[in-house]
Amino acid sequence: MTHALGIDIGGTGIKGAVVDTLGGTLLTDRRKLLTPAGGEPRPMIDTAVELVAGIPGAQEPMPVGIAFPTIVKRGRTLSAGNISSAWIGLDGQAMFAAALGRPVLLVNDADAAGYAELHFGAAKDVPGLVILTTLGTGIGSAFIYDGVLVPNTEFGFLEIDGEIAEARASYRAKEQDELDWEQWAKRLQRFYTHLERVFSPDLFIVGGGVSKHADEFLPLLRLSTPIVTATHRNNAGILGAAAIAAAAIAGAAPAERRPG
Repeated sequence: MTHALGIDIGGTGIKGAVVDTLGGTLLTDRRKLLTPAGGEPRPMIDTAVELVAGIPGAQEPMPVGIAFPTIVKRGRTLSAGNISSAWIGLDGQAMFAAALGRPVLLVNDADAAGYAELHFGAAKDVPGLVILTTLGTGIGSAFIYDGVLVPNTEFGFLEIDGEIAEARASYRAKEQDELDWEQWAKRLQRFYTHLERVFSPDLFIVGGGVSKHADEFLPLLRLSTPIVTATHRNNAGILGAAAIAAAAIAGAAPAERRPG
C-alpha cells in the first residue's frame, strides 16, 4: 500500500491530505479546519470526519494515520496536550476508527513528524541522536537514535527554572506574551541548552508552523549542537502519520519504529 490518508490534529487546527508514503509527498492539497474550542472528544472526532469528507480521494480504501497531541500507547490517549482532559484514558484509536469506518493508527503528533523527517527529511541517514521539536500551541518532541524513533518523549513538559518548558517557550507563549523574536529566542535558548546538557544530541530539528520564520530566530541561538529546520515543516505530521499507518497495516514496520 503506497497511498495513505494522514491527519494531523493540534490544539488549534486539524489538517489532512492523501500521501504518497514511498516518496513522502502530498498527493492532494492540504485541507484544514479549526479544532473545536475546548478540544472535547466528540466535537474533535466529528471535525475529523468532516475534514476527510472534503479531501478528494480520501474516501477510497486506504490506511489512515492520525497524529494526535497526547501520549499514545496501544491506541489509548494517556495525556492531554492543549486539548480537553476528557481524552485521558480513552481508546482514541478505536473511537476515530468507528467514526471514519476504517482502520486507523493513532500516534503522538511529534513522533509522526519525527518519523517523516527520519524517512523523508532532515534526519534521514543522520547517525547518533537527533531531537526534533515542534514549536506551536505547545512543544512536541521526537527522539531518534541511529534511525530508531523512541516514542512519547514529551520534552515540552520538562520543568525548567520552576516552569513547564512549553508554557514559556512555545510559539503560543511568544504570541500571548507579545515577545519579539529576540525575546523569544532567549527563552528558546534556555530550553535547547537544557536539552543539550542532558542528552548531548548530534542534531536538533525545529518543526511546526513557525519554522517558516526560522531565519528570524535560529541565528540568535548559541548552541554547540547543529540546529536546522524540518524539511517538511508543518506537513511533517501528516506525512509521518500516513507513512506509519501504511507500514503498520501492511505489517512492514519494525515494532521499535511504530510509535504507540
